[in-house]
Amino acid sequence: MSELTGSDARIGIFGGTFDPLHIGHLSCVRTVRSRLNLEKIFVVPAAQNPRKPRTDGPKDEDRLEMCRIGFQSDADYVSVDDREIKRGGLSYTVTTLESYAKEYDSAGIHLIIGMDQFEELDRWHRIDRILELANVVVVSRTGHSLPTSSLDFPEGLREYISDFEKGFGQLTTGRHIEFVRMPDADVSATDLRKRLRTGRSVEKYMSIEVEEFIKSKGLYGPIGARVGDYEQFTHFCADALFSKKGLNVRGFDLRPTTAPTEFALIASGTSTRHTAALAEAVQAAVKEEFNVFPQSVEGASEGRWVLLDYGSLIVHIFYDFVRQEYRLEELWRDSRELAIKDKLAP
Repeated sequence: MSELTGSDARIGIFGGTFDPLHIGHLSCVRTVRSRLNLEKIFVVPAAQNPRKPRTDGPKDEDRLEMCRIGFQSDADYVSVDDREIKRGGLSYTVTTLESYAKEYDSAGIHLIIGMDQFEELDRWHRIDRILELANVVVVSRTGHSLPTSSLDFPEGLREYISDFEKGFGQLTTGRHIEFVRMPDADVSATDLRKRLRTGRSVEKYMSIEVEEFIKSKGLYGPIGARVGDYEQFTHFCADALFSKKGLNVRGFDLRPTTAPTEFALIASGTSTRHTAALAEAVQAAVKEEFNVFPQSVEGASEGRWVLLDYGSLIVHIFYDFVRQEYRLEELWRDSRELAIKDKLAP
């Protein structure tokens, strides 16, 4: 039990994947602590974000260590907490807050999130309970406007707002929500992972200590070292698509072109549900055979156009009518088309 336990403690809960930890995370914690006069901030790496697919990255213990190293100069008020990783499975914020509420009075608990997360907060699991368990602190992010009235809140949150003025709102649950403007720090974890995998400089985006740890552990190494020949890998992914009845599967060697990747695979599904199932089939097959996750996954929740980024191979899976609209194959006229065949076809 922490010595801060009690109704007077003012603490912050800052969760995330921290994949990797970067200066945006550090700036957020330091700014919020200063503005809100928090006594303690718990940095809580997630086991698995329920709103994001698993992507290729470091082990849980390495993400924890990155956080410990990155926040070591803030150790007097920052504690890196492994409770979500120990719990395993999907990391629901409500479960984590309920565990903190056993140690601290909810009036002093502050859930720290980004403006991008706020925009979909009404879709979080048991949001009603979350707003009972903690005050919400929303930090600005580049490209996202802070609300000027309750009408700018996500529709599903408006019923919880009893009063809102100048970036501070009272909630019907007895808690409050406030917005903190941050200095612009244009840091994308996705872009940062790509920089690390391609050997580009990251000195502007993370501390030298975290960068040295990443290099010493060989984190964010190129996927190619694990999948081997990318042309064969493209055929392997095509087989996974055929196994779930993917339609019009075509593969391209883009090396003769100026495309930003070397290989592309494209397929269609008969519905958004089928498209999502095709993407899941590819990810499952690649994980089982190569122990590799995609570097990023886009469009999986909508199922109209799902993109799986495997470094030198990009897999595009379309709802068929969307594919006809974009006609990506026409962009690859100067490429070499691979002889993709369904091995299960009669």
